[in-house]
Amino acid sequence: MFKPKGIIPALVTPMDRSGNLLEDGLRQVIDYTIEGGVHGVFVLGSTGEIYGLDKKQKQRVLEVTVDHVAGRVPVYAGASEITTKDCIQTAQLAESVGGISAVSVLTPYFITPNQQELADHYRAIAASTKLPIILYGNDEKTNVSISPDTAVELANVENIVGIKDSSGDMTKLGEYIRRTRDKEFTVLVGRDTMIFANLCYGGEGAIASTANVAPKIVSGIYDAYVAGEFEKARELQYKLAPLRLAFGLGSFPVVMKEALNLLGINAGETLGPINEMTSQNREKLIQVLKQMELI
Repeated sequence: MFKPKGIIPALVTPMDRSGNLLEDGLRQVIDYTIEGGVHGVFVLGSTGEIYGLDKKQKQRVLEVTVDHVAGRVPVYAGASEITTKDCIQTAQLAESVGGISAVSVLTPYFITPNQQELADHYRAIAASTKLPIILYGNDEKTNVSISPDTAVELANVENIVGIKDSSGDMTKLGEYIRRTRDKEFTVLVGRDTMIFANLCYGGEGAIASTANVAPKIVSGIYDAYVAGEFEKARELQYKLAPLRLAFGLGSFPVVMKEALNLLGINAGETLGPINEMTSQNREKLIQVLKQMELI
């Protein structure tokens, strides 16, 4: 079974002001991140504004990505909808396009299923596709948490191969790792300030939105750690932190797109109701990018 690992950027979806896909922009982002040394690319995530894309757009994002990546790195796709039915539909869409290595599924949002309902939800999605499934918890955004008990239970499902945890809770992240270390189950972190910590504790990498903007730095954390260069990995983690903190300068995910635009990559606009960054905050972002020697 496929094993997720390394640094996997959760790619933005370049769109114009009307919400039309900018295919050339998507190709630019793919090339920029792969040339920066990432170990996979992930489309249709929350960073990719999956919640604002219709079925045809989702399919086209998948098609363009698989075609343009052309086997250089694994392609991951999100299937993060609210209901089980819709998650299954998107997972099966990814499978039908072909060339997808694994599907990540965020917990439902707006509704708040209990742990048994959550386990049933993931089991049904896993049963609907041959693709490997990565659980995804983002407690702050969804108010739904995947407990360590539930993660351990679901790790026994054949094609549930890992979890992405964006909770920022190191104790919970550590429990995912400790309690599944005897299974074929990968723990990835989704909080970019915790990549080094996750690797130290036994995790296998990160699905990282900052890798859109600073792929060399983010992938360098992982590569240095794997090479045994722990001090270098930690210093790169320190170097990355200001960029992740700068994401608070605007409403999610506008800062990532603005940063890419500043780098000369056409990431386009963010879907409404999210507005452009203020000129003051945009200048702060420019200073961060200069300090990181990205521009």
